[in-house]
Amino acid sequence: MEHENIVRTVIHAGQQPTEAQIREIERAAALSPVPDEDAPELTPEQYAELAELARRRRAERVKPVVALRISPETLEKARATGKGYTGFLSRLLDNAINDPQMVAKSL
Repeated sequence: MEHENIVRTVIHAGQQPTEAQIREIERAAALSPVPDEDAPELTPEQYAELAELARRRRAERVKPVVALRISPETLEKARATGKGYTGFLSRLLDNAINDPQMVAKSL
């Protein structure tokens, strides 16, 4: 297989790709990867090692689920921040618990 030129195009958020860009994406998606000296094919042992690494990293990122009672006003304010408000609350609690003044004020 002869090498083809790489075409790089930036499609910005909200911008629709052209028909030619869609065809190019579909053509590229149908191609098989070709290992070379810069990106050799992985051995079964390497795949197993990477899979184990991925499992360990996922396990480290798992956050326990905790039931917590908060005031209706606080919940309303958190929900008003929009989608992902539970993540916002988690980050807010992380920041507060790491701030000695906030901890002392809240005890």
